[in-house]
Amino acid sequence: MKILLIIDQFDSANNGTTMSARRFAQTLSAHGNEVRVAACGRKGDNKYVMPRIYFLPIAGAIIGSQGMRFAVADKKLLREAFEWADVAHFLMPFFLEHSALKLCEDMGVPHTAAFHVQPENITSTLGMKNNETVNKALYNGFRDSFYNRFTHIHCPSEFIASQLRAHGYTAQLHVISNGISEQFHYMKAPKLDAFKDKKLVVTVGRYSSEKRQDILIDAISKCRHADEIQLVMAGKGPTRILLQMRAHKLKNRPMMQFFSGEMLRRIFSMSDLYVHAADVEIEAIACIEAFASGLVPVIANSPKSATPQFALDERSFFPANNSDALAEKIDYWLDNDDERCRMEHEYAKAGEKYHIDACVAKAEEMFRQAIEEGTACQ
Repeated sequence: MKILLIIDQFDSANNGTTMSARRFAQTLSAHGNEVRVAACGRKGDNKYVMPRIYFLPIAGAIIGSQGMRFAVADKKLLREAFEWADVAHFLMPFFLEHSALKLCEDMGVPHTAAFHVQPENITSTLGMKNNETVNKALYNGFRDSFYNRFTHIHCPSEFIASQLRAHGYTAQLHVISNGISEQFHYMKAPKLDAFKDKKLVVTVGRYSSEKRQDILIDAISKCRHADEIQLVMAGKGPTRILLQMRAHKLKNRPMMQFFSGEMLRRIFSMSDLYVHAADVEIEAIACIEAFASGLVPVIANSPKSATPQFALDERSFFPANNSDALAEKIDYWLDNDDERCRMEHEYAKAGEKYHIDACVAKAEEMFRQAIEEGTACQ
Protein backbone atom coordinates (compact mmCIF):
# COMPACT_ATOMS: atom_id res chain seq x y z
CA MET A 1 0.00 0.00 0.00
CA LYS A 2 0.98 3.62 -0.53
CA ILE A 3 0.33 5.24 2.85
CA LEU A 4 0.49 8.98 3.51
CA LEU A 5 0.88 10.06 7.15
CA ILE A 6 -0.24 13.59 7.99
CA ILE A 7 1.15 15.00 11.23
CA ASP A 8 2.33 18.44 12.33
CA GLN A 9 5.87 17.37 13.22
CA PHE A 10 7.81 14.22 12.48
CA ASP A 11 11.52 15.03 12.80
CA SER A 12 12.14 15.40 16.53
CA ALA A 13 11.43 12.40 18.75
CA ASN A 14 10.67 14.61 21.75
CA ASN A 15 7.03 13.81 22.47
CA GLY A 16 5.04 10.60 22.63
CA THR A 17 2.92 11.11 19.52
CA THR A 18 5.90 11.91 17.29
CA MET A 19 7.89 8.96 18.62
CA SER A 20 4.94 6.64 18.02
CA ALA A 21 4.49 8.05 14.50
CA ARG A 22 8.14 7.44 13.65
CA ARG A 23 8.01 3.83 14.90
CA PHE A 24 4.74 3.36 13.01
CA ALA A 25 6.23 4.64 9.73
CA GLN A 26 9.37 2.54 10.10
CA THR A 27 7.38 -0.62 10.77
CA LEU A 28 4.93 0.02 7.92
CA SER A 29 7.94 0.35 5.61
CA ALA A 30 9.50 -2.82 7.01
CA HIS A 31 6.24 -4.62 6.19
CA GLY A 32 6.69 -3.71 2.51
CA ASN A 33 4.49 -0.61 2.31
CA GLU A 34 5.51 2.67 0.72
CA VAL A 35 5.24 5.43 3.33
CA ARG A 36 5.42 9.18 2.88
CA VAL A 37 4.87 11.93 5.43
CA ALA A 38 3.37 15.43 5.25
CA ALA A 39 4.78 17.49 8.13
CA CYS A 40 6.77 20.62 8.89
CA GLY A 41 10.50 20.51 9.52
CA ARG A 42 13.53 19.37 7.57
CA LYS A 43 13.50 18.23 3.97
CA GLY A 44 13.85 14.50 3.54
CA ASP A 45 13.16 11.53 1.33
CA ASN A 46 9.48 10.61 1.15
CA LYS A 47 8.48 13.82 2.92
CA TYR A 48 6.24 16.68 1.84
CA VAL A 49 7.46 19.65 3.88
CA MET A 50 4.64 21.84 5.18
CA PRO A 51 5.13 25.44 6.39
CA ARG A 52 5.60 25.79 10.14
CA ILE A 53 3.45 28.12 12.23
CA TYR A 54 5.43 30.59 14.35
CA PHE A 55 3.55 31.90 17.38
CA LEU A 56 4.05 34.97 19.54
CA PRO A 57 6.80 34.44 22.16
CA ILE A 58 4.65 33.44 25.15
CA ALA A 59 2.45 31.03 23.20
CA GLY A 60 5.47 29.70 21.32
CA ALA A 61 7.31 29.01 24.57
CA ILE A 62 4.35 27.07 26.00
CA ILE A 63 3.95 25.00 22.83
CA GLY A 64 7.69 24.38 22.53
CA SER A 65 7.94 23.29 26.16
CA GLN A 66 5.53 20.47 25.34
CA GLY A 67 7.77 19.31 22.49
CA MET A 68 5.29 20.45 19.85
CA ARG A 69 5.33 22.34 16.57
CA PHE A 70 2.37 23.14 14.35
CA ALA A 71 2.10 23.32 10.57
CA VAL A 72 -0.23 24.71 7.92
CA ALA A 73 -1.11 23.19 4.58
CA ASP A 74 0.78 23.64 1.33
CA LYS A 75 -2.13 22.64 -0.90
CA LYS A 76 0.00 22.16 -4.00
CA LEU A 77 2.24 19.66 -2.23
CA LEU A 78 -0.72 17.99 -0.54
CA ARG A 79 -2.47 17.54 -3.88
CA GLU A 80 0.65 15.81 -5.17
CA ALA A 81 0.74 13.66 -2.03
CA PHE A 82 -2.92 12.63 -2.29
CA GLU A 83 -2.54 11.79 -5.99
CA TRP A 84 0.21 9.35 -4.97
CA ALA A 85 -1.48 7.78 -1.93
CA ASP A 86 -3.76 4.76 -1.67
CA VAL A 87 -4.82 5.94 1.79
CA ALA A 88 -4.14 8.98 3.98
CA HIS A 89 -3.81 8.58 7.74
CA PHE A 90 -4.29 11.68 9.93
CA LEU A 91 -2.51 11.63 13.30
CA MET A 92 -3.53 15.05 14.69
CA PRO A 93 -6.70 17.23 14.54
CA PHE A 94 -5.16 20.68 14.08
CA PHE A 95 -4.71 23.37 11.37
CA LEU A 96 -2.73 21.28 8.88
CA GLU A 97 -4.99 18.28 9.23
CA HIS A 98 -8.22 20.26 8.83
CA SER A 99 -7.06 21.81 5.56
CA ALA A 100 -5.63 18.52 4.34
CA LEU A 101 -8.83 16.63 5.16
CA LYS A 102 -10.94 19.02 3.06
CA LEU A 103 -8.66 18.48 0.06
CA CYS A 104 -8.53 14.73 0.69
CA GLU A 105 -12.34 14.56 0.71
CA ASP A 106 -12.58 16.64 -2.47
CA MET A 107 -10.14 14.30 -4.23
CA GLY A 108 -11.91 11.15 -3.03
CA VAL A 109 -8.85 9.62 -1.37
CA PRO A 110 -9.60 6.98 1.32
CA HIS A 111 -8.70 8.34 4.73
CA THR A 112 -8.41 7.21 8.35
CA ALA A 113 -7.52 9.00 11.58
CA ALA A 114 -5.83 8.31 14.90
CA PHE A 115 -6.92 9.77 18.23
CA HIS A 116 -3.68 10.76 19.93
CA VAL A 117 -4.59 14.11 21.51
CA GLN A 118 -6.54 13.69 24.73
CA PRO A 119 -8.38 16.95 25.54
CA GLU A 120 -7.16 16.74 29.14
CA ASN A 121 -3.58 17.02 27.85
CA ILE A 122 -4.48 20.40 26.39
CA THR A 123 -6.40 21.64 29.42
CA SER A 124 -3.63 20.47 31.77
CA THR A 125 -1.19 22.75 29.95
CA LEU A 126 -3.64 25.62 30.49
CA GLY A 127 -4.23 24.79 34.17
CA MET A 128 -7.81 23.67 33.48
CA LYS A 129 -7.49 19.88 33.59
CA ASN A 130 -10.46 19.36 35.90
CA ASN A 131 -12.78 21.75 34.07
CA GLU A 132 -15.21 19.23 32.63
CA THR A 133 -17.07 21.89 30.65
CA VAL A 134 -13.93 22.75 28.70
CA ASN A 135 -12.88 19.09 28.32
CA LYS A 136 -16.31 18.19 26.97
CA ALA A 137 -16.23 21.15 24.59
CA LEU A 138 -12.91 19.94 23.19
CA TYR A 139 -14.16 16.36 22.73
CA ASN A 140 -17.25 17.72 20.97
CA GLY A 141 -15.28 20.19 18.89
CA PHE A 142 -12.86 17.51 17.70
CA ARG A 143 -15.86 15.28 16.93
CA ASP A 144 -17.94 17.75 14.94
CA SER A 145 -15.19 19.52 13.02
CA PHE A 146 -12.91 16.57 12.32
CA TYR A 147 -13.35 13.01 13.54
CA ASN A 148 -16.96 12.40 12.48
CA ARG A 149 -15.79 12.97 8.90
CA PHE A 150 -13.93 9.63 9.11
CA THR A 151 -15.31 6.10 8.98
CA HIS A 152 -12.29 4.55 10.74
CA ILE A 153 -10.43 5.84 13.81
CA HIS A 154 -7.41 4.20 15.42
CA CYS A 155 -7.67 4.32 19.24
CA PRO A 156 -4.50 3.36 21.15
CA SER A 157 -6.54 1.96 24.07
CA GLU A 158 -10.00 0.74 24.98
CA PHE A 159 -10.11 3.58 27.50
CA ILE A 160 -9.97 6.29 24.83
CA ALA A 161 -12.34 4.33 22.58
CA SER A 162 -14.88 4.34 25.42
CA GLN A 163 -14.43 8.10 25.78
CA LEU A 164 -15.13 8.60 22.08
CA ARG A 165 -18.24 6.42 22.21
CA ALA A 166 -19.49 8.37 25.23
CA HIS A 167 -19.02 11.63 23.33
CA GLY A 168 -20.90 10.51 20.23
CA TYR A 169 -18.12 9.66 17.78
CA THR A 170 -19.67 7.71 14.90
CA ALA A 171 -16.68 6.08 13.16
CA GLN A 172 -15.69 2.45 13.50
CA LEU A 173 -13.15 2.47 16.34
CA HIS A 174 -10.10 0.23 16.01
CA VAL A 175 -8.45 -0.38 19.40
CA ILE A 176 -4.80 -0.96 18.52
CA SER A 177 -1.82 -0.26 20.76
CA ASN A 178 0.81 2.08 19.35
CA GLY A 179 3.18 -0.78 20.07
CA ILE A 180 6.72 -1.09 21.40
CA SER A 181 9.98 -2.23 19.88
CA GLU A 182 10.90 -5.88 20.43
CA GLN A 183 14.13 -4.53 21.90
CA PHE A 184 12.13 -3.97 25.08
CA HIS A 185 12.14 -7.45 26.60
CA TYR A 186 13.09 -9.05 29.90
CA MET A 187 16.65 -8.01 30.64
CA LYS A 188 18.60 -7.60 33.87
CA ALA A 189 22.07 -6.13 34.28
CA PRO A 190 24.28 -5.29 37.28
CA LYS A 191 23.87 -1.77 38.61
CA LEU A 192 26.54 0.81 37.92
CA ASP A 193 28.91 1.36 40.84
CA ALA A 194 27.22 4.67 41.61
CA PHE A 195 23.93 2.83 42.17
CA LYS A 196 25.06 -0.49 43.62
CA ASP A 197 23.81 0.35 47.13
CA LYS A 198 20.65 2.08 45.90
CA LYS A 199 17.08 1.04 45.11
CA LEU A 200 16.47 2.39 41.62
CA VAL A 201 12.93 3.67 41.03
CA VAL A 202 12.30 4.94 37.51
CA THR A 203 9.55 6.92 35.83
CA VAL A 204 9.31 8.09 32.21
CA GLY A 205 7.29 11.00 30.90
CA ARG A 206 7.24 14.64 29.89
CA TYR A 207 7.74 17.00 32.82
CA SER A 208 4.24 18.46 32.93
CA SER A 209 1.47 18.81 35.48
CA GLU A 210 -0.66 15.84 34.37
CA LYS A 211 2.27 13.41 34.61
CA ARG A 212 2.30 13.94 38.40
CA GLN A 213 6.00 13.48 39.04
CA ASP A 214 5.32 15.72 42.05
CA ILE A 215 3.26 12.93 43.63
CA LEU A 216 6.13 10.47 43.10
CA ILE A 217 8.67 12.82 44.71
CA ASP A 218 6.37 13.31 47.70
CA ALA A 219 5.81 9.56 47.98
CA ILE A 220 9.52 8.75 47.99
CA SER A 221 10.09 11.30 50.76
CA LYS A 222 7.57 9.31 52.86
CA CYS A 223 8.98 5.84 52.14
CA ARG A 224 10.77 3.82 54.78
CA HIS A 225 13.36 3.20 52.04
CA ALA A 226 13.67 6.92 51.24
CA ASP A 227 17.38 7.14 52.03
CA GLU A 228 18.13 4.15 49.77
CA ILE A 229 16.03 5.18 46.78
CA GLN A 230 17.62 6.74 43.73
CA LEU A 231 14.86 8.23 41.59
CA VAL A 232 15.37 8.38 37.82
CA MET A 233 12.97 10.71 36.01
CA ALA A 234 13.43 10.25 32.26
CA GLY A 235 12.01 13.07 30.18
CA LYS A 236 11.97 16.82 29.68
CA GLY A 237 9.38 19.55 29.81
CA PRO A 238 8.09 22.78 31.34
CA THR A 239 7.87 21.72 35.01
CA ARG A 240 11.52 20.67 35.30
CA ILE A 241 12.58 23.52 37.60
CA LEU A 242 9.54 23.10 39.86
CA LEU A 243 10.25 19.38 40.17
CA GLN A 244 13.91 20.01 40.98
CA MET A 245 12.88 22.41 43.74
CA ARG A 246 10.38 19.90 45.11
CA ALA A 247 13.02 17.16 45.12
CA HIS A 248 15.34 19.10 47.44
CA LYS A 249 13.79 17.18 50.34
CA LEU A 250 15.08 13.85 48.97
CA LYS A 251 18.41 12.57 50.28
CA ASN A 252 19.45 11.41 46.81
CA ARG A 253 19.05 13.99 44.07
CA PRO A 254 16.94 12.58 41.21
CA MET A 255 18.47 11.98 37.81
CA MET A 256 16.48 14.11 35.37
CA GLN A 257 17.20 13.96 31.64
CA PHE A 258 15.92 12.74 28.29
CA PHE A 259 17.40 9.34 27.41
CA SER A 260 17.82 7.58 24.08
CA GLY A 261 16.01 4.28 23.63
CA GLU A 262 19.25 2.37 24.13
CA MET A 263 20.07 4.19 27.35
CA LEU A 264 16.51 3.79 28.61
CA ARG A 265 16.76 0.02 28.13
CA ARG A 266 19.98 0.00 30.16
CA ILE A 267 18.31 1.96 32.95
CA PHE A 268 15.34 -0.42 32.97
CA SER A 269 17.71 -3.39 33.21
CA MET A 270 19.30 -1.97 36.39
CA SER A 271 16.15 -0.68 38.06
CA ASP A 272 14.06 -2.16 40.86
CA LEU A 273 10.64 -0.61 40.24
CA TYR A 274 8.73 1.52 37.73
CA VAL A 275 6.15 4.12 38.80
CA HIS A 276 3.58 5.75 36.50
CA ALA A 277 1.84 8.48 38.49
CA ALA A 278 0.18 10.31 35.56
CA ASP A 279 -3.53 10.95 35.92
CA VAL A 280 -4.11 11.64 32.19
CA GLU A 281 -2.95 9.09 29.58
CA ILE A 282 -4.28 7.74 26.28
CA GLU A 283 -1.98 4.71 26.50
CA ALA A 284 1.46 5.31 28.12
CA ILE A 285 3.90 3.53 25.85
CA ALA A 286 6.71 4.17 28.35
CA CYS A 287 4.91 2.09 30.96
CA ILE A 288 4.58 -0.80 28.50
CA GLU A 289 8.27 -0.54 27.62
CA ALA A 290 9.14 -0.68 31.31
CA PHE A 291 7.12 -3.74 32.28
CA ALA A 292 8.00 -5.53 29.04
CA SER A 293 11.62 -5.07 30.13
CA GLY A 294 10.89 -6.85 33.41
CA LEU A 295 9.95 -4.05 35.79
CA VAL A 296 6.94 -4.27 38.08
CA PRO A 297 4.88 -1.09 37.58
CA VAL A 298 3.01 0.89 40.22
CA ILE A 299 0.27 2.81 38.41
CA ALA A 300 -2.06 5.67 39.34
CA ASN A 301 -5.64 4.39 39.18
CA SER A 302 -7.10 7.45 37.48
CA PRO A 303 -10.46 7.59 35.65
CA LYS A 304 -8.83 9.73 32.94
CA SER A 305 -6.02 7.31 32.19
CA ALA A 306 -5.66 4.12 30.16
CA THR A 307 -2.62 2.97 32.12
CA PRO A 308 -4.50 1.07 34.88
CA GLN A 309 -5.32 -1.61 32.27
CA PHE A 310 -1.72 -2.83 32.56
CA ALA A 311 -1.83 -3.72 36.28
CA LEU A 312 -1.96 -7.49 36.80
CA ASP A 313 -3.28 -7.14 40.35
CA GLU A 314 -4.14 -4.50 42.94
CA ARG A 315 -0.58 -4.37 44.25
CA SER A 316 0.30 -2.39 41.12
CA PHE A 317 -2.42 0.20 41.74
CA PHE A 318 -2.52 3.26 43.93
CA PRO A 319 -5.28 5.91 44.15
CA ALA A 320 -4.37 8.78 41.82
CA ASN A 321 -2.86 11.85 43.52
CA ASN A 322 -2.33 9.95 46.81
CA SER A 323 1.35 10.08 47.77
CA ASP A 324 0.78 8.19 51.04
CA ALA A 325 -0.73 5.21 49.22
CA LEU A 326 2.03 5.31 46.61
CA ALA A 327 4.69 5.30 49.34
CA GLU A 328 3.12 2.17 50.84
CA LYS A 329 3.17 0.38 47.45
CA ILE A 330 6.79 1.35 46.80
CA ASP A 331 7.83 0.08 50.23
CA TYR A 332 5.87 -3.14 49.72
CA TRP A 333 7.63 -4.00 46.48
CA LEU A 334 11.08 -3.01 47.76
CA ASP A 335 10.51 -5.15 50.87
CA ASN A 336 9.50 -8.26 48.91
CA ASP A 337 12.32 -9.10 46.53
CA ASP A 338 11.23 -12.67 45.78
CA GLU A 339 7.67 -11.70 44.92
CA ARG A 340 8.88 -8.76 42.89
CA CYS A 341 11.20 -11.05 40.93
CA ARG A 342 8.35 -13.47 40.22
CA MET A 343 6.07 -10.69 39.02
CA GLU A 344 8.80 -9.18 36.86
CA HIS A 345 8.60 -12.30 34.69
CA GLU A 346 4.80 -12.12 34.62
CA TYR A 347 4.88 -8.51 33.49
CA ALA A 348 7.55 -9.18 30.86
CA LYS A 349 5.36 -11.94 29.45
CA ALA A 350 2.35 -9.58 29.42
CA GLY A 351 4.42 -7.05 27.47
CA GLU A 352 5.01 -9.43 24.57
CA LYS A 353 1.54 -8.83 23.10
CA TYR A 354 2.36 -5.14 22.58
CA HIS A 355 5.22 -5.72 20.13
CA ILE A 356 4.84 -3.27 17.29
CA ASP A 357 4.83 -5.74 14.38
CA ALA A 358 1.54 -7.26 15.51
CA CYS A 359 0.06 -3.83 16.25
CA VAL A 360 0.97 -2.44 12.84
CA ALA A 361 -0.49 -5.51 11.15
CA LYS A 362 -3.85 -4.59 12.71
CA ALA A 363 -3.51 -1.00 11.47
CA GLU A 364 -2.74 -2.31 7.97
CA GLU A 365 -6.00 -4.21 8.04
CA MET A 366 -7.81 -0.97 8.92
CA PHE A 367 -6.15 0.72 5.93
CA ARG A 368 -7.17 -2.11 3.60
CA GLN A 369 -10.74 -1.86 4.81
CA ALA A 370 -10.80 1.90 4.17
CA ILE A 371 -9.34 1.43 0.68
CA GLU A 372 -11.85 -1.29 -0.20
CA GLU A 373 -14.74 0.87 1.00
CA GLY A 374 -13.41 3.81 -1.00
CA THR A 375 -13.15 1.67 -4.13
CA ALA A 376 -16.70 0.38 -3.65
CA CYS A 377 -18.03 3.94 -3.30
CA GLN A 378 -16.34 4.98 -6.52
